Order: sequence, then structure tokens, then C-alpha cells
Amino acid sequence: MSKSVLVVDDDRAMCETLAAGLSKRGFAIEWRTSAEEGLEAVLASDFDAVVTDLNLRGTGGIELCERIARDRRDVPVLVLTAFGSLETAVAAIRAGAYDFISKPVQLDVLGIALDRAVTHRKLREEVKRLRREAKTLRRFDELVGDSPAMQKLRELVGRVADADASVLVTGESGTGKEVVARALHRHGPRSESPFVALNCAAMPESLLESELFGHARGAFTDAREARTGLFVQAKGGTVFLDEIGDMPVGLQPKLLRVLQERVVRPLGAPSEVPIDVRIIAATNRDLETAIEEKRFREDLYFRLNVIHIAIPPLRARAGDVLLLAQHFLARRAEHSKRPVLGISPAAAEKLLAYSWPGNVRELENCVERALALARVDEIAETDLPDKVRAYTSRHVVLAADDPSELVPMEEVERRYILRVLEAVAGNKTAAARILGFERKTLYRKLERLGIA
Repeated sequence: MSKSVLVVDDDRAMCETLAAGLSKRGFAIEWRTSAEEGLEAVLASDFDAVVTDLNLRGTGGIELCERIARDRRDVPVLVLTAFGSLETAVAAIRAGAYDFISKPVQLDVLGIALDRAVTHRKLREEVKRLRREAKTLRRFDELVGDSPAMQKLRELVGRVADADASVLVTGESGTGKEVVARALHRHGPRSESPFVALNCAAMPESLLESELFGHARGAFTDAREARTGLFVQAKGGTVFLDEIGDMPVGLQPKLLRVLQERVVRPLGAPSEVPIDVRIIAATNRDLETAIEEKRFREDLYFRLNVIHIAIPPLRARAGDVLLLAQHFLARRAEHSKRPVLGISPAAAEKLLAYSWPGNVRELENCVERALALARVDEIAETDLPDKVRAYTSRHVVLAADDPSELVPMEEVERRYILRVLEAVAGNKTAAARILGFERKTLYRKLERLGIA
């Protein structure tokens, strides 16, 4: 593949000589006869390197180096000069030049220097790419799951994390609404400032108003000293209002004013206080029905619902059940220092079959209980709660009370691998991770067991 190089020299004959010599060495050459034209070309095209004479009429080579280093710092610049003094070399390097070559130019030496410069640029771009990929892989690692629903959720969270608009997170109880809210905060521009959470259903209206907006000393009985509200405490950060659907109707106009005016008035205070926060609200209720029933203000709903994130229930992301279970197991096992390494096939089958009405929270509690009861190095079916074990599955079970239904261990392994592959929609990388195999090991087992 050709390596594109721009040559800048006010000597037209020199440009033609360099172009002819470097073309034979595999470089695609363009040339310009002034620094101004050279800079315009660099900004308009993607060159792998620039070769410029130091002494140019008008704008000189040093100035050109400085401009390229400022506007296209990814493009290495090699400086040519007939004055090969140390001072000139230092000036060129300080201006951003990648290398310094004395005239008369030896084309072999220049070709080697250009190859080195182009390689340096390619490696630097590769490092940047790998850093971006690593950052992307690390990003939202708190949102565990490979199902299409979770991939879509992560993509949406990634798109809106940097925005400053209000977000309404909806989903059934236990789906992880606060986890999503914290992910939005952690990966957004306010991550260095506080994340303040409040459950609107957890306290009476009078206390809730004081928690949100604060109060002045003497504002009410027992207000012996002033209190700063959460909107002020979260200065520069995020306020997370959980169970917003349960906010008392009397407080809703005050919250609406906060959203509109970006100021709060503490109870009993003579003046308003400006605030700088992002507001994320969450609910498991149908707010549109609440609006029809006059239990929630429509104008407040529209102020909160600038960006809507709907979290799918766990039953809609069945392929994530075992990934989440392994995630919770590893975390709990490390915390409790238990040597539990995995989940038995029979237990995994029960986990996959269950409908999880309590969603991710119920699964986490189930894993924690099973870990406490486990007698060996893996969670067994008997370690699971009764309702999980007794749940009627539509899938093929791996164990049976009838001896005639019992099968050899190899068949159990075959069925379990097939079930995991089904759960992750055939994603062998995800299946290998759940099964605890290397990907190559999974392929060998698939071949041995005759699974296409």
C-alpha cells in the first residue's frame, strides 16, 4: 500500500527530484512550492508524512512545522536544510518536527527516515484505536448482559450520558433503574461531582420537601438549624429521584419550578438559591395513567421525560440470566471468601426456566442464598429457593424422578451446552464464558458431542 507524502519546497526542481526518487521507493508524492499551499494541502488531505525545506520564501519551514503540530499533530514532519547546525536542528524539533535531515539529501536516507515516520504514525494511530476500544469495553461494565435488549440499552445510555437533559428511567421493580442512573452519572461530564439519590416513596410529604429543598433555621418546629437540600448538596452533579410516581401531588408544582427555573427556595428562607444539577427520575408506575387519574402533573411529566430509557424485564433477556448469576456469584464469593466456582447444569436449567418476577434483584438474592447454602464448589439445584426449583419449565430438564428418564452424564453435558447456546442466541464467546471454558475448549466439545 502506497505511503502518501507531501513535499514542500520553493525550488520546483527539488520537488520534482524528490518526487521522482521517492516514488521509486513506494511513496505516493504530492508537492507544493510554499508553506501556505502546503498547510492548505495538509488540512485538506490525509498525508502519512510531510517533508519540508527549512528555508522557504515567505512563511518558513519552522512556522509550517508549528502550524502542522498545532492543527494536524498526527502527521509527522521531516525538515530538510543545507544548514545542518545543532541550533537549527533543535529549533525544528521544538517546532514539532519528527526528524531533521541535512542537504544535500541522500534519497536512501530520506526514504528510511520516511518509512520510520510513517510506521511511527501508524503505530500511534493503532494505540489510539486500542485505547478507544478498551475504553468502550470498560464502559458500562455495570450493565451486565449480552442480550439484544441489553446491547440496545447500553447503546442508548452511551448516546445520552454526555447530554445534560433530564432523563426518565422506567421499568419493573428490580430491573436496575438506579444502576442505569449511576451509569449515566459515572460516564457523563458530571462524574466528578456528587450523585445524590432519594426515594420519593420513603418519607412523608413534609420531610420530603425539606430533604429536597432544605430549610432555614426556625422554619418549623424542631428546625433548630438550617439544612441544605439535596439539590444544593449535589452541586454540579446528579440528583436521582427514585419512585417519582409516588411523589405527593402537593410537591409536584415545586419540583416543576426547580426544573424550569433552576432555583430552589428552602423552607422559611427569604431568597432563592440557584442550582446546577442533572435530574434523573425513575418509576415502575405508568405515569400516563397517573396523569389521567390526576395523580401526576402532565407538565412535570414532560419536563422529566426529555429522554426516556425503558429497562427490559429479566424475562425479556433470558440470555443474560446465567451471565448475571455468574457475575453475582463471583462478586459474592469474593466478598465472603467462599470457594464456589460455578453453577451446576441442573441449577442453571432451573435458573433459565424461572420467570423472575422480581427481575435482577430477585436473581441476586437467589444467588446470595444459594452461595450461603452451597456445600461444594458449585451451586447445586438443591441450593436454590423452593419456588425456583418448583417452577414448571417449558424447556427440557436435565434431571427427573423417573429412573427411565435418567441419561448418561455426556448427554447431560450435551443438553446443557445446547441450552446455554440457545439462551445466548448461538454466541459461542458468551456461551464459553458462561460454561467456564476457553473458546477452543468449547469448539472441541461441540465437535466431540456432534453439535453443529
